[in-house]
Order: sequence, then C-alpha cells, then structure tokens
Amino acid sequence: MLTWPHPHSDWQDSLPEVEPVYVQLAGHIAAREKVLINCWDANHAEHVGRLLKKAGTFFPNVMLHILPTNDTWVRDYGPITILRESQPVLLDFIFNGWGNKFPAPLDNEATQRIHRNDIFGAVPLRPVNLVLEGGSIEVDGHGTLLTTSQCLLTPTRNPHLNRGQVEATLGGLLGTSRVLWLEHGHLAGDDTDSHIDTLARFCDPHTITYVACDDPADEHYADLKQMETELHAFRDYQGQPYRLLPLPWPSAKWDEDGRRLAASYANFLIINGAVLVPTYDDPADAEALRRLQGCFPDREVIGVPCLPLIQQNGSLHCVTMQLPAGVL
Repeated sequence: MLTWPHPHSDWQDSLPEVEPVYVQLAGHIAAREKVLINCWDANHAEHVGRLLKKAGTFFPNVMLHILPTNDTWVRDYGPITILRESQPVLLDFIFNGWGNKFPAPLDNEATQRIHRNDIFGAVPLRPVNLVLEGGSIEVDGHGTLLTTSQCLLTPTRNPHLNRGQVEATLGGLLGTSRVLWLEHGHLAGDDTDSHIDTLARFCDPHTITYVACDDPADEHYADLKQMETELHAFRDYQGQPYRLLPLPWPSAKWDEDGRRLAASYANFLIINGAVLVPTYDDPADAEALRRLQGCFPDREVIGVPCLPLIQQNGSLHCVTMQLPAGVL
C-alpha cells in the first residue's frame, strides 16, 4: 500500500521531484504483486493513473483508491497484519503524528476508512487503544520483536505504560514472546524518535543488518557504536548470537536550510521476489546494494533513488505498508 503525494500534504512544493520516486516504486511493486494506492480525490487518481501508464506500469496490478490523508507515511498509519489460525486480522493502532509532533486526524482514521470502503473485503479489523507506528517495530516471525526504547517509551505516545507493560501488551496483540530493546541509535533529521526501520532490520530470524558509522568525526559515531555493541549482545530465538551485517555510511545529506537529512540504507522494502533499497546518489549506494544482495541471495535487489523522500524525513520503507496475501 502507498499513499500518493498530493498538494494538501507537506509535498506540495516538491511534487515534481517526489512523484517520479513513487512512479518507480509503484512500477517495481506492480511488476511482482498488487499495489494499492491511496489518492486524494478522483482527479488525483486520474493524474496518478496517467503517470503510471506513461511509465509502462503493469496496470492490472494497480488499485487506485480515494482516501484523503494528511500525509503519505503509510508505514506508520496503515494496518499491521497478524495471522490468527492462518487467517489475516488487521490491527488498527492509534497514530498521533509521532508523539503529537504533527496533526494527523485523517491519517489516524485511514485504516478504518479503507476497511469501510471494502478494500480489505471480509478480513476483520480490530481497533487497538495503543499508540504504535509500523516503522517502530521489527519482528522475526519466531516471537522476537526488535525496537528502540527512545520511541516506544517516549511519554508522548503511551505515558501510562512502563517497559514491562509495553512488552506484555505487544505480546498479547502480536504474539511475540520477547522484546529486544535498543537503548542507543539515532539519525539526525529523523523526527520519529528513532524508528527501528531506519536503524536495524531482520533479514531472516538469525540475521540483522544495521547502519554503521565509520567516521569518528561524524556526530552519529559514538551513539551508533554503542548500538552496535548492543546488537552484539543480543541472541536470536534459539539463543545464538546474531549474524550481524553492517550497512555502509552515506556521506552527509543536507536540505537547502542546512538541516541534515536522515539517509539510511536500512529503510529497504521486501516484496515478492525482490528487495527495494533506497539510494541517495552517493558513492556508498553500490556497496549497500551489494551487501543487501548477500542478505537476500534469492531475491533481486533493486535500488530506488530516494533523495527526494528524505527531504521530508523518511525513505522507501516509511512510505509503504505490506499487506499479506488474502487482504486485498
């Protein structure tokens, strides 16, 4: 699922730069699986359709859906799918604009409105009275959840819950049996309070790839070294040390106001038969693709230029939400 940038969002001044990113992204996905695209209104949907057809997108796999939104970060307000007795169930968590940083009433209602529009068919939807963004959690499929304390324990999300209560609540909702908490790790320019999907990701239940800074003069160096030490101390669900694969460190990226941008190769997206990886017109791009190909030898690893996305503080994984077979 994608939400296409529109003039009523923060993309209003940069649509010519960001829409080509979405065209590429939708094209790669539609070549391999269905892609649901939320559009502001009927005219916007027609516009999106024209762009995709002009680019040669495999249109039988494209579903255009009218859904006014505040913004496009569907990873954080889309449904999180669990399987109950092998059948999908959609969990609709509260989205409060990353700890009330930004107004997000339309985004918070998005999953319910999509469900009411029958896009998810007979798949049940369960509202959850908990603030949680999809980009803040990683799971291994074997009961392990990886996250950051800076995000999940911030008082602007669920101030009534302590660490143990968050673990128990997520365990009951997601079926996880343990939580690996990272106490360190951040990217300048990130306004999510250190979402895990910009820092460390599961490639398989025994492998974690992560951002690693090799420049002692960089502001991130000490904190990411401490995060690396934490990752080395973690054990997989079988009690063994993880296979840890560092990702290269891109050169610093800045916006026109001199603000550093959060460029991360960890923000990749796994789809059917492929892994889409953000690239940043950087010398490290090729090495990032090579290393991730080693993590996913049975999938095609494809770079998607994402410099326009990080101008608004996110990247490729942040603008997408996977929906398992049987949901659409």
